[in-house]
Amino acid sequence: MSIHEECGVFGVISQAPIQAASLAYYGLYALQHRGQESCGIVVNDDGVFFSRKDLGLLSQVFSQEELARFPKGAMAVGHVRYGTTGAANRGNCQPIEVNHVKGHMAIAHNGNLSNAAQLRGQLELKGAIFHTTSDTEIIAYTITRKRLTCPSIEEALSKAMDELEGAYSLVLMSPRKLICARDPYGFRPLCYGELPGGGYVAASESCALTAVGARFVRDVEPGEILVFSPEGMVARREHCGKAARRPCIFEYIYFARPDSVIDGVSVHAARLRAGRILAQEHPVQADVVVGVPDSGLDAALGFSQASGIPYGIGLLKNKYIGRTFISPGQEQRLDKVKIKLSAIGETVRGKRVVLIDDSIVRGTTSGRIVSLLREAGACEIHVRVSAPPFLNPCYYGTDIDSKENLIACSHTPEEISDMIGADSLGYLPLSKLGELIGGGNCCDACFSGRYPTAIPSDTRKDRFERKLSR
Repeated sequence: MSIHEECGVFGVISQAPIQAASLAYYGLYALQHRGQESCGIVVNDDGVFFSRKDLGLLSQVFSQEELARFPKGAMAVGHVRYGTTGAANRGNCQPIEVNHVKGHMAIAHNGNLSNAAQLRGQLELKGAIFHTTSDTEIIAYTITRKRLTCPSIEEALSKAMDELEGAYSLVLMSPRKLICARDPYGFRPLCYGELPGGGYVAASESCALTAVGARFVRDVEPGEILVFSPEGMVARREHCGKAARRPCIFEYIYFARPDSVIDGVSVHAARLRAGRILAQEHPVQADVVVGVPDSGLDAALGFSQASGIPYGIGLLKNKYIGRTFISPGQEQRLDKVKIKLSAIGETVRGKRVVLIDDSIVRGTTSGRIVSLLREAGACEIHVRVSAPPFLNPCYYGTDIDSKENLIACSHTPEEISDMIGADSLGYLPLSKLGELIGGGNCCDACFSGRYPTAIPSDTRKDRFERKLSR
């Protein structure tokens, strides 16, 4: 089973033509942690769109020479991807561009539609021809059909949102407008800011605004549509309040960068709270607290502060290796662990170690990390996890669509501890998740099974990638 993480979206609109491609590049660079499979940028030069999209990291797809080929433009949309629907091929790279009778459109999407199969089937029966297997094209097609009878692109988007279910944070570019929208539950983050010289920037996380020198203004509200044009910004709120706010809690545990603030909550602070809760719920006698880089470091610091056990740097990360949680194959995951992390013997040798990680999915990566610390001389290893056990599929963008490889579905914590070679194991209690974000509501369906929307009846995501013999 392949587990993928989120995508990252970015958009910019200025009062005059600028090097929009370069600005988008640096904004996306700050969001690279959200997607390392593919990337793309589309620049709007007075209504004419120029784009480049391909598989690979930003640094691989966009050289300085490639960026220089883009014209100046007053708008741009960008995307970094890890696909939760659709195979990893160039055809599924975003932003997706659409040409239709009322103009040109480019759209970047973070999330996953829970009714994607249903919508696609309806559109195909009406004559729609799809060129990708991504649910982003479903969104684009739905908006385009509404646009044929609507007076504006924002009105078309609003009517399309009546039919879209699940998680979506969108940045959409028309010839004259930049539009962003967030689903009524607010599953996926989206925010905007102002550029020093005028203009606006929208992005998945606030860290991208900081990277391009924009001043953070606020998060896009769940259900809200923001329309940016040369005349300024207009907010549409007809979809706000249609559903109870349910931001994905795993954004705070794993996905987002710690320097981001999502819906008013610091990701760094949320992870500190997770560590403190772990220290209270699963105390242990130990000599040093070590975090698994990067998303386990903040929780390790919180555990240390609450327990009084010294914090130490016990694992060194090779920054040039991608995140193992989202690697596509078991063999690849193990190989990456070997070259991605190394233990610092000076920190752990002869010591009782508390190892803080953000999650245990299959257990193989955790087992390898425990082995690294054993080989470096740790005499005890007590694993503490800043998330509850994964027990359920996710239909909102975290591509966990099967229970068969989720280790917690078939084993107790004590059994898992033995399987990964740890001396003890403790998870963050499900009842404590809300405390990470100050007591607010969140989507915890992958842990609890409590889904905010109807569970899709058709969960096939590889319909067009299956061989005939399967």
